[in-house]
Amino acid sequence: MPIKNRLADMKEEITGWRRHLHAHPELLFDVHQTAAFVVERLREFGVDDITTGIGRTGVVATIKGKTDTAGKVIGLRADMDALPITEATGLDYASTVPGKMHACGHDGHTAMLLGAAKYLAETRNFDGTAVLIFQPAEEGGGGGREMCADGMMDRWNIQEVYGMHNTPGLPVGQFAIRPGALLASSDEFEIVVTGKGGHAAAPHDAVDTTLVASQIVVSLHSIVSRNVDPIKRVVLTVGTFETDSVASNIIAHTARLCGTVRTLDPEYRALAEARVRRVAEDIASAYGATAQVIWTPGYPATINSETETQHAAEAALAVSGAVDDAVDPIMPSEDFAFMLEERPGAYIFLGNGDTAQCHHPAYNFDDEAIPAGSSWYAEMVERRMPAR
Repeated sequence: MPIKNRLADMKEEITGWRRHLHAHPELLFDVHQTAAFVVERLREFGVDDITTGIGRTGVVATIKGKTDTAGKVIGLRADMDALPITEATGLDYASTVPGKMHACGHDGHTAMLLGAAKYLAETRNFDGTAVLIFQPAEEGGGGGREMCADGMMDRWNIQEVYGMHNTPGLPVGQFAIRPGALLASSDEFEIVVTGKGGHAAAPHDAVDTTLVASQIVVSLHSIVSRNVDPIKRVVLTVGTFETDSVASNIIAHTARLCGTVRTLDPEYRALAEARVRRVAEDIASAYGATAQVIWTPGYPATINSETETQHAAEAALAVSGAVDDAVDPIMPSEDFAFMLEERPGAYIFLGNGDTAQCHHPAYNFDDEAIPAGSSWYAEMVERRMPAR
């Protein structure tokens, strides 16, 4: 059967877990109730080991197969945190926490991995060890980086690692993946331009930071069009432009720009930083001002290993009968990338159907995707560590 029968039978139970999590969202590393819920379920399932506090509030559990002749260890990851958004779904299990909601489906990811955990703990029809990774703070906190920094990969001897994200617009239960870069890196920059404030009637006695910053904005957008190979993908956006003046007759002494750069190629990530600094500093200097560039590295690109992508696609095909194994990369970022920097593995998209997009206040995870998602997690373990 494409969907594992036991997981199909568990759909309502897993849905109940998902809706409980949906009603009680938590942000970043402050996922104590969510982690406690996960631990309680894992204990009920009888997994072999549970460790809390990895990456501050992450949970790592292990399930041993019936045999362990080859010493194989496979990691499966789900994220737990929600977003600072006021929910607008009108659901009877909508968020009970003002200003917080599961608008990216992490409630679904966690519930599906719990479903796979229950199935694997019951059947243990594999040769090796499954490591279940419940991660905090994907939404901007770098929880994946923190779990890796705590030595997770070496401590549990994880040899391959796999993760999943729901995708609105892709039919429910279908999968999509590609080798190489699947999601972009995301870095932030702040540029503070300092000139010489003055009266609007005497611009010759001032250094106009509004003018300087405007020239910087225009020139920054030439980086993509003139420094990047046209068949590559780089997105540069200046999202904030503010000065220290709110009056119409004052030339501001300082101006501040904030933006992001997203790339699929590490080489262009480095190039973008260098060019942003050069453009800002040189243009400011040309006008008699100065520019301080503060570059904040974010998540690296999510780059799937070729062999592991094939394994993930084969498992998806076995589960759903429908997988796009050459989907176009997209420009959001994902901190599963940190785990893929430490171990070979793959990240896959699971269809969420015709729903609002992620991070929208009307978004909701489609529970009809649960059997396929839980089955894929379990299938990865049984395929990569087949029973002897």
